[in-house]
Amino acid sequence: MKKQKRDRTSTLFNRGFQAGLCGKSQSECPVQATELRSHWMSGWREGREAHWSGMSGVSAIQANPSLH
Repeated sequence: MKKQKRDRTSTLFNRGFQAGLCGKSQSECPVQATELRSHWMSGWREGREAHWSGMSGVSAIQANPSLH
């Protein structure tokens, strides 16, 4: 069975969310291209909001429908 690849934008969003959830700085964004960087930053913002709300780990991921 072939493995379906996710598109790059959802992967960047998920990685940004994880970085925000862990409390990392937005300056740690690994992407320089503006159109792709915006997806990472969107995920980072949502991750920071989850972090500030007291969510962490699996509970934050399950509570965020955009990560599914």
